[in-house]
Amino acid sequence: MTLHGTTALMLAADLFEDIELLYPLHRLREEGAQVTVAGVDGQPVTGKRGHGPLSVDTSVDRVSADDFDALIIPGGFAPDAMRKSERCLALVRDFDTAGKPIAYICHAGWVPISAGIIKGRRATSAPTIKDDMINAGCDWVDEETVVDGNLISARHPGDLGPWAKALISAMR
Repeated sequence: MTLHGTTALMLAADLFEDIELLYPLHRLREEGAQVTVAGVDGQPVTGKRGHGPLSVDTSVDRVSADDFDALIIPGGFAPDAMRKSERCLALVRDFDTAGKPIAYICHAGWVPISAGIIKGRRATSAPTIKDDMINAGCDWVDEETVVDGNLISARHPGDLGPWAKALISAMR
């Protein structure tokens, strides 16, 4: 239980990539972290592969970066809804300004892009949004997990192990 006493906020919206939400949720809890799942609107969410409906703990309107040690953004199609939420984007900017870990995977790279925090940073993502990342000013690389300061990125579910290890290390 290396993360006892730490807190993490996980963003959630419909059509999240099931394993990209569930794996870090359970892995961090297994390490002793308290994980809060915040939905864009506070309503239950369903994964793109059918998991759910998953009840969320709260909505993004009711949380503050000040109350958490790290932020996790799962991929799937959910990041498209998250990046349309000004409150989600403000949270991402607040975590970044505070230098707190922000872990995102796959298509979740869209959220830091829309939050305006990716320019000049080194990161990875699903290859399908590589051009979006580069056009936003990111130094995009094809690696399983990339850590650049407080940003922790990964390409796809096959990278969940190294990505979670990097997040756990950053939260210690």
